[in-house]
Amino acid sequence: MVQAYPQPPPLTRSRRPWLRIFLVGLALWLATVVVTFLTGNPALVPTLVLLGSFLVPVTFVVWAFGRRETGELTPGLILSTFLAGGVIGVLAASLLESYLLRPSWWLFLGVGLIEEAVKLGVLAFLTRHMHVKATRDGIILGASVGFGFAALETAGYAFTALFTAHGLSLTQVVETELLRGVVTPFGHGLWTAILGGVLFSSSTREHFVITGRLVLAYLGVSLLHALWDAMHVIALLLTLLLTGGTTTPHGQLVRPTAGQVALFAVLDLGGLALVAVVGLLWLWALVRSARRAPHVPQVPPYGFRVPIRPPGS
Repeated sequence: MVQAYPQPPPLTRSRRPWLRIFLVGLALWLATVVVTFLTGNPALVPTLVLLGSFLVPVTFVVWAFGRRETGELTPGLILSTFLAGGVIGVLAASLLESYLLRPSWWLFLGVGLIEEAVKLGVLAFLTRHMHVKATRDGIILGASVGFGFAALETAGYAFTALFTAHGLSLTQVVETELLRGVVTPFGHGLWTAILGGVLFSSSTREHFVITGRLVLAYLGVSLLHALWDAMHVIALLLTLLLTGGTTTPHGQLVRPTAGQVALFAVLDLGGLALVAVVGLLWLWALVRSARRAPHVPQVPPYGFRVPIRPPGS
């Protein structure tokens, strides 16, 4: 018989550590914003960028960790997937996109295919030694890699927004972090969570397996990624198709009417919302299927194997 090991104690919902992290982090970020604007001290910009970029991703990873399924999902593994996964993912994606992609109609799809492949590969590499591959753990670890990627990407966007033709702009940094903080849960973290769940549910105890289901999930998630990135362009094209008009070389409407501006905003935000809903429903279906799956035997953390006793002993 299999010797039973106690399931790791979950983070109690009454304590809600993720909520404390979010509220304390938000207060620190707001304080940094106020002090930076009051003093104009450029040395505070890195603090502003890092706090704003990591607040939402870290909060969601801590929330997800409280819903882990096996004892193999340790804080150390979560930390490594978040940091190492994010850094390796950003570096690899940047290299591949620089050498493989050129401006074209397929640019957004290429970005989606490259970034989702990189994150999936990093996830598989960092979790290859796990003895039990539970679907829910795969979702959490995938989200961890995705949120690490998103945090570093947001930091890059916020730092770039600082520099304008009129000098440094703290306002644009704050606006960038606020906007990306709101949409972060529906981007990289969601997409890689889906891939992580499919990867773990399609694999054996010993190793990961590339199945047709995983390939289809990768292509579907890459398509969602591409649609998300291209939604601004899609909304612009639909606005031109429905109302007429012309655009500047920079992709902006020439003397847009109030109706065109309103229609563009509705199409842009509505399209993003539709992509997010599809991703959330897909993830919800994965979670439902994981709950209906047979119970996963608990494996003690730190790599110790479960001793097996022969029958009748």
